[in-house]
Amino acid sequence: MAFRGVLRCTSFIRHFRCQYVHPSKSTVSRHISATPLNRTDVAIPSDDEDKPQFPGSKSAFTEKLEFLSPDLYDGIPVYRVMNRNGEVIDSSQDSGLDQDTIVKMYKTMTLLNTMDKILYESQRQGRISFYMTNYGEEGTHIGSAAALDPRDLIFGQYREAGVLLWRGFRLDDAMNQCYGNAADLGKGKQMPVHYGSKELNFYTISSPLATQMPHASGAAYAIKRAGMDICVVCYFGEGAASEGDAHAAFNFAATLDVPAIFFCRNNGYAISTPTKDQYRGDGIAIRGPAYGMTTIRVDGNDVFAVYNVVKEARRIAVEEQRPVLIEAMTYRVGHHSTSDDSSAYRSVDEVKYWDKEDHPIGRLRKYMTHKSYWDEDQEKQWKQECRRNVMQEFAKAEALKKPSPSEMMLDVYDSPSRNLERQMEEMKRHVEEYKEHYPVSKFEPMKD
Repeated sequence: MAFRGVLRCTSFIRHFRCQYVHPSKSTVSRHISATPLNRTDVAIPSDDEDKPQFPGSKSAFTEKLEFLSPDLYDGIPVYRVMNRNGEVIDSSQDSGLDQDTIVKMYKTMTLLNTMDKILYESQRQGRISFYMTNYGEEGTHIGSAAALDPRDLIFGQYREAGVLLWRGFRLDDAMNQCYGNAADLGKGKQMPVHYGSKELNFYTISSPLATQMPHASGAAYAIKRAGMDICVVCYFGEGAASEGDAHAAFNFAATLDVPAIFFCRNNGYAISTPTKDQYRGDGIAIRGPAYGMTTIRVDGNDVFAVYNVVKEARRIAVEEQRPVLIEAMTYRVGHHSTSDDSSAYRSVDEVKYWDKEDHPIGRLRKYMTHKSYWDEDQEKQWKQECRRNVMQEFAKAEALKKPSPSEMMLDVYDSPSRNLERQMEEMKRHVEEYKEHYPVSKFEPMKD
């Protein structure tokens, strides 16, 4: 079958004639009329008004021939609550979080850090195929996750494991996913660190950059149409902001006034590409006003500043039904991934500074020490407990078998097609005949 249509517009109403054509039947024609075209957004100039009336801009006339220069503008300020010593600068900006919540923030950040170290080393030992650490960006994860409603939908990029941990993603969930074993929620069909959880409203991560961004705008529009009191949060890096999908997502979100928060982790590098080669303007935040989005820049290494910003952004998104762009300035202390050697494009001294002098975990710990929430004995005890818990789940995940090879034929369709069923039978016969050439003992048995 095929569709063909003719669009005809008049001054007051749009008409659309859609014809359904079936090879064996006559053409069925249906005439559709849209609502009257009452264009209230097009201004009609009055006789006593000498202002630009061009649709799509907000401006006044000028007789001075002047081009806009990026050098004429100061950079967008970076909002912060604490200085590098963990001291609150302005008490009116204190997050107001209680001691238990702050300790939970610290423990989740350090748990993520410990998990990263163990899984990174396991990849180096050949025990898993790939890994991406979150070193230096823990504050952006935990500060933002703590400010959200658990019902809010999350569209991650690939470096937001802390958001999941805060929401209740267990260590064994993460380990099973990285090992791709039989207990993996994704059934071993994804690369390591491509987490997802329907229960925790975290959409499964996709490898290509920025593909999650238009999806987030669409999901937020659906939420708006459904009248729900939640929002969508979309995480991405400054490198992903150069993708066409990012621009499409921003524009759709702004023009449709959707309840979405676009959270940019500007960590200084897109793999090996530094920000000076990624863009010429004032970061990613400067793009927000151009798209008509409420925008703010925040110190991503200040967990309380991130919390305050996301909390207010969520209020704007849900109550005012419009998108918000957040640019969190941080630094990627680790390599981009286990496939990267960052020493080839940045100095050891640069990395050392951010790791030792301006790290989100270190800053929060200083705050907790000032408040007498944490001491050396607690630190020592927690480090031991943390590592023990991670290693226990690591060992369990490594011991589990891989999913049944039959799984790779499933989940494409509601029920397997005849073609897939034939392939399944062919695979079973082949493996049975040549099983000495395959590590079948490491996999769950074939399904009937």
